[in-house]
Amino acid sequence: MRCYCCSSKSFDECCGPFIKGVEYPNSAEQLMRSRFSAYATAHYQYILETYTKEKQQGLSVEDLAQSAQGATWFALKVHPTLAASSVDSLVGNSVSSTEDSSIDSTVNADAKVEAVTNAEPISKTNLKSISKPNNAIVEFTAYYFENKSMYQLHETSNFSVEDGKWRYHDGVLHDDCGKIKYGRNLPCVCGSNKKFKQCCATKSR
Repeated sequence: MRCYCCSSKSFDECCGPFIKGVEYPNSAEQLMRSRFSAYATAHYQYILETYTKEKQQGLSVEDLAQSAQGATWFALKVHPTLAASSVDSLVGNSVSSTEDSSIDSTVNADAKVEAVTNAEPISKTNLKSISKPNNAIVEFTAYYFENKSMYQLHETSNFSVEDGKWRYHDGVLHDDCGKIKYGRNLPCVCGSNKKFKQCCATKSR
């Protein structure tokens, strides 16, 4: 099956080995994708362990599970951002993805986005460009259903290398987080090239 993070790989070739602890992400984007897949599959221990040590303080698996209760995470889109360095090379490589402008956002910020991500609302003062080789930022939009309604979480995340491994530290939320409307006949947000109603829309039931 295709990976939950909407890459072109299967789960076993993409995020699966990271979540199972067989391999470790070698870039901030890989870690971000695997954390999304962990939310989609309810692997909250992995989510806890991939926070920085500072952010792990005061968090628990139970807290993370409670914050995500009722949400079905189904699609992820990675936006072009400043580079995410790999642990091996410590050299930035541009993160690429396709943009989708077809979403009609109703900007109703959902409290769940802050609870799940530990992120702050975005502002000019807290959105920083991180260029140090052991730090990286990744901008993404994650989609989920709750009570049969569709929501998006648009975040710019900060990652750091600790003990040779990438870790999620925190992030800032964009203004378009919250409940959205998406046409059933539009291409699915997961990038499957199917109509939304024939693809991920079925996961809202």
